[in-house]
Amino acid sequence: MINDKLELGKIRFRALEPTDIELLYMWENDLEIWQVSNTFEPFSKYILAQYIKESQHDIYESKQVRMIIETLEGKAVGAIDLFDFDPFHFRAGVGILIHDKKDRNMGYANDALQLLCHYAANHLRLHQLFANISLDNMISIQLFKNNGFELTGTKKDWHRTMDGWKTELFFQKIL
Repeated sequence: MINDKLELGKIRFRALEPTDIELLYMWENDLEIWQVSNTFEPFSKYILAQYIKESQHDIYESKQVRMIIETLEGKAVGAIDLFDFDPFHFRAGVGILIHDKKDRNMGYANDALQLLCHYAANHLRLHQLFANISLDNMISIQLFKNNGFELTGTKKDWHRTMDGWKTELFFQKIL
């Protein structure tokens, strides 16, 4: 059940804290994730500390928000983002990470995406969310489809990777 503490099922959201710097440093500098997040160089702890400091601004100022996904026991398992927030058109992009492989397939991402959709619709009053997902990321494609996102576009050879070109799919959900 969704409540005023931003909890659903096995997870809850919380704001970034200065103590998350080591966690973000590990996640943001994981080469496996760079391909998904379009990262090309490592993040310093200084840059991440600035990011955490700036995260105290609301979404209308920064045009983005990142929340930590944690279990009800308080273990941080990932992060979820709203980015490219457009206050005129009431839309934003969604990014989600469950970092540790042993924390995947536990339902955390599903609970987090459901909770984010509720938060976006009921607290931010957004009209729609979108996600850009690589054609070969079948787990994410299924996650978003299962949560009411529809495939509305294909961007052929959109990302250049070490292995060649990758096609990206565009998903939308009207809230």
